[in-house]
Amino acid sequence: MSEKSSNSSGSDEDVDPESGHPVELGGVLSKWTNYIHGWQDRWVVLKNNTLSYYKSEDEREYGCRGSLCLSKAIITPHEFDECRIDISVNDSVWYLRAEDPKHRLRWIDSIELHKVESGYGSESSLRRHGSMLSLTSAASGFSATSTSSFKGHSLREKLAEMETFRDILCRQVDTLQKYFDGCADGVSKDEFQRDKVEEDEDDFPTSTRPNGDCLHNNNGSKEKLFLPASPKGMNGIDFKGEAITFKATTAGILSTLSHCIELMVKREDSWQKRLDKELEKRRRVEDAYKSALSELKKKSHYGGPDYEEGPNSLINEEEFFDAVEAALDRQDKIEEQSEKVRIPRLTPVPPGDAYSVIGTHRFAKQVEDVVQNHMTYSLQDMGGDANWQLVVEEGEMKVYRREVEENGIVLDPLKATHAVKGVTGHELCHYFWDTDVRNDWETTIENFNVVETLSDNAVIVYQTHKRVWPASQRDVLYLSAIRKILATNENDPDTWLVCNFSVDHDNAQPTNRCIRAKINVAMICQTLVSPPEGNKEISRDNVLCKITYVANVNPGGWAPASVLRAVAKREYPKFLKRFTGYVQEKTSGKPILF
Repeated sequence: MSEKSSNSSGSDEDVDPESGHPVELGGVLSKWTNYIHGWQDRWVVLKNNTLSYYKSEDEREYGCRGSLCLSKAIITPHEFDECRIDISVNDSVWYLRAEDPKHRLRWIDSIELHKVESGYGSESSLRRHGSMLSLTSAASGFSATSTSSFKGHSLREKLAEMETFRDILCRQVDTLQKYFDGCADGVSKDEFQRDKVEEDEDDFPTSTRPNGDCLHNNNGSKEKLFLPASPKGMNGIDFKGEAITFKATTAGILSTLSHCIELMVKREDSWQKRLDKELEKRRRVEDAYKSALSELKKKSHYGGPDYEEGPNSLINEEEFFDAVEAALDRQDKIEEQSEKVRIPRLTPVPPGDAYSVIGTHRFAKQVEDVVQNHMTYSLQDMGGDANWQLVVEEGEMKVYRREVEENGIVLDPLKATHAVKGVTGHELCHYFWDTDVRNDWETTIENFNVVETLSDNAVIVYQTHKRVWPASQRDVLYLSAIRKILATNENDPDTWLVCNFSVDHDNAQPTNRCIRAKINVAMICQTLVSPPEGNKEISRDNVLCKITYVANVNPGGWAPASVLRAVAKREYPKFLKRFTGYVQEKTSGKPILF
């Protein structure tokens, strides 16, 4: 991954020193497109809390291909792939891969920095937007609780009584306060007048005055006597009555409070049960939410890269097999339609002598070793060998398998025997080897080309097979050679053989688009002729070809063993029937080629 910024991962240099905002980041990341095209390099730009991607850096002026707002994005580093980042917003998920773990960490830190700057989830945003709202909500909630949270009818009545008692008590307190204030004013005035009388006591007569202002006391002294002060409004107050009422009101309040406490104690158990139920509901909902969130993080969208084959694939074996079987059924339907419109082509069959000689090309010795190995081991009878299992038997066709696994990869050798009337071993091997007619009978190939022609009977072929989702696409580079092995005994038939085995070539290096499979396949044929009656010429009714087909395939990647074996059991018999039927059709009515 190349980037347009020299900032180090997770440092303060990711922030513009002048504005304090995160800087723009751009670079090449691999983006998962779909299960057909897989990972594709895209120019990705991180700017203003938005992640955008373009087909390439040169095409930025044409507009982005897509963008994500990072405010509510969930960034998930992949558990197994150290270079991969999954970014999801609601139902939209981007699968991205950096060049190495260091660059992935750099992108994660920059994206998180842009998220914080956007204000979502940061402490500053809570202070800016949430404080006043939270205080107001809390105050209004407390007020509502204090006035309307009690639901019992009796309790509501008692609270209304307490409101009435409060009003009465307030009025009584005001009345008593006025009385006490008047008393205080009267005492103050009485003391002032007493001091004045003492200064002028000689001026007062000793006799009793009519108005009663001056009287002799019991000791014979005279003093000025005043009536108790009567402030304005005090004459109408019954102090004793007010005190009794005050006492009764207070007792009523205490009684009502006692009754309220009794009601609340009785309802406490009911409220506690309700609270426990609500807490349990909340706990279950929180657990379900956490579980769903965890599953969402683990389980990517259908069709994403995590649904491809591999030891960490999220798709189980049953789903894997169902998907593969459905894809193969679709291919069979397409093949049936294409057979109806197939254009026949004429291909001359060279004489058999051209294939009897050993070649002189650089792979000649390797070809000869493979041919001799097949002649020695592939033609051996499998009767009594417990390692070979008979998995299919349809008429003359028998398919055997020997289960072999290496590092979790299925490498089962397969051997099939068949007998076909009306064709010779030369004809079968010719059509199996000839690349000009390969697409006429081979339905699993997407495209192929001859990389190099080594000789008249040996070529190097590169071919890619049609992808069967969720399995990854495979390609094969192999040497294909056709040989005629002359019989050492005049009573034995000659043997025709085509061997295809994997090789390396500078012009067909492995790519990231496909997984390179390794093969060692042989089609071995022997022609048996039954003598015709009388002097009749040999016809195709007198010809029988015995076929031995051997396949050793290393798929080059992981896939469920049960799925691979089930597919092999289904596809190999179909291939033999389809190919032999094709050769019978091509040779019908033509001269026999021994």
